[in-house]
Amino acid sequence: MKFPYGISDFRSIIRENYFYCDRTDKIPLLENSKSQLFIRPRRFGKSLVLSMLENYYDVAKKDEFEDLFGDLKIGKNPTDLRNSYFILKFDFSCVDPTGSAEDVKKVLFNHINGCIDAFYRIYKFKEFDLPEIEINREDALYSIKSLLTAVSMTPYPVYLLIDEYDNFANTMMMGVQPSESRYEALVHEEGSLRTFFKAIKASTSGSMFDRVFITGVSPVVMSDITSGYNIAENIYFEPEFNDLCGLRQAELEDVITRIVDECGFEKEKIQEAVDLMQTYYNGYIFSHATNEHVYNPTLSLYFLKQFKKSCTYPREMLDTNLAVDDAKLEYIAQVPRGRDLLMNLMEKDQQVVASRISKRFGIKDMLTDKSRDNTFLVSFLYYFGVLTIAGDTEDMEVILKVPNLVMMGLYVERIQRMLLPEPEDRDDGSDAAKLVYQKGDMAPLCRFMEERYFKVFHNRDYRWANELTLKTAFLTLLYNDIIYIMDSEKEIDRRYADLTMIIRPDKRYGKVFDVLIEFKFVKLKDAGMSAEQARELSEDELRRIPEIVNQMEDGKKQVKEYGKKLEQRHGNLRLQKFVVVALGFERVCFSKLKFQ
Repeated sequence: MKFPYGISDFRSIIRENYFYCDRTDKIPLLENSKSQLFIRPRRFGKSLVLSMLENYYDVAKKDEFEDLFGDLKIGKNPTDLRNSYFILKFDFSCVDPTGSAEDVKKVLFNHINGCIDAFYRIYKFKEFDLPEIEINREDALYSIKSLLTAVSMTPYPVYLLIDEYDNFANTMMMGVQPSESRYEALVHEEGSLRTFFKAIKASTSGSMFDRVFITGVSPVVMSDITSGYNIAENIYFEPEFNDLCGLRQAELEDVITRIVDECGFEKEKIQEAVDLMQTYYNGYIFSHATNEHVYNPTLSLYFLKQFKKSCTYPREMLDTNLAVDDAKLEYIAQVPRGRDLLMNLMEKDQQVVASRISKRFGIKDMLTDKSRDNTFLVSFLYYFGVLTIAGDTEDMEVILKVPNLVMMGLYVERIQRMLLPEPEDRDDGSDAAKLVYQKGDMAPLCRFMEERYFKVFHNRDYRWANELTLKTAFLTLLYNDIIYIMDSEKEIDRRYADLTMIIRPDKRYGKVFDVLIEFKFVKLKDAGMSAEQARELSEDELRRIPEIVNQMEDGKKQVKEYGKKLEQRHGNLRLQKFVVVALGFERVCFSKLKFQ
């Protein structure tokens, strides 16, 4: 069994017997409309879907149909349209977004012309009676017209596939030097991108571009060129396409069972591996009308390939190819309301509520503070895969959440950089955090919080401060998903432990500790003192404050109860149990319960 990590060519996957989750049963559903826009986060398998459609509909591959599709769902009952189109495919991820607007236009037109040239050579070589297509190097729109004229003299219409339609535009806006002016030059009334889509729209009548399927990451570009192309049906919220990209639970359980058997592991290993993948990679829902989660396919294949190759799990569960999504969090962190959103997500069980997910927002929404309200910010994070649908409130607002532990790691890293911009502070804080799980020593981390980290919070409104804010500060330094399954607000018998750090099952050979922490917060006004008075307290005086004493005792009871339940659930834990109590954002003390 081979895993097609990084491979999106359907023909190669089938012919070379790679692992493939059959989605060909979606083809009849896709034939219900002629022009469609399908949006999913990057690295979620969109290109493979396009490659599947290309191989299914391409008239030049008619003789390969049985070889490619005979063993798949659609092979048993193909549609009338199979192998009946010329296929023209554009991949806008190949368009270089650097340089001036004129430079981008030139690169865009070169790509279009190159694809048209390849189209002509392929079908001419395969002896279709296709008249010559005249390529105009200065005007790709002329080349499109020439292609359509040539095609009109044949019995075959064109199926147009556009992959990553918004890739170079998104890169232009999210890059190191974002450029509104260059982007505007592409999408204004006579901009090259808008005029391209206007030409496509004008060519969808009759037998020219009979069908169009477009993929992308967000609706931003399509919103900005609406008058240029307003005929695409948005299918990305439809429940029947929730799993068009992504892997299902049952599919992964089946392949893990096979790997476990090949590696000679006991059957218990199946559930262990499934649970690990579920924790790190599951959690995506793209439709309000379904409750079936799907797994990120790129991350899943990354895991499965490593597991199959060496019978061990990957050391780092985050595939570095996905780590660039941090740029989206950085963009949000630079927006005033966005900073609060990221903090709130960490503090409120990684969930946020919005009135809706916006189906349309343009570049002005991304660049204008007045437009960047909660709906926009949440929608932006949803489209880029760092939030996913989690249901509806009783008031019929949509709940979104951080989908899994991999995405949580990106959040934590971004918040740490946001709150501790100096590398020296981050390094010193991380060194102090290591002592908690390496030596069971909480004192250095508490000192770091008092002396350096709490300064960051002095500008935050004390009225909103609580133990969740305290927990977030500690979590940004303690977070380590290489060693631990990190769980904030872990449910234990219908109650919630503030932070658990349970060693990954494949990492239990080390000498580090499992960790359980309960956080408590005492407001300065409740203790009857000012910030200056709090800073002057000795350690003993701090611990004798009645409010601190009460919170500490309450925390100890909770930790003892949670610790007992965790031991029963997991067994064989080396559990270090702590209660951490803060007095405002000035002082912090802790109690370590005896190791059992």
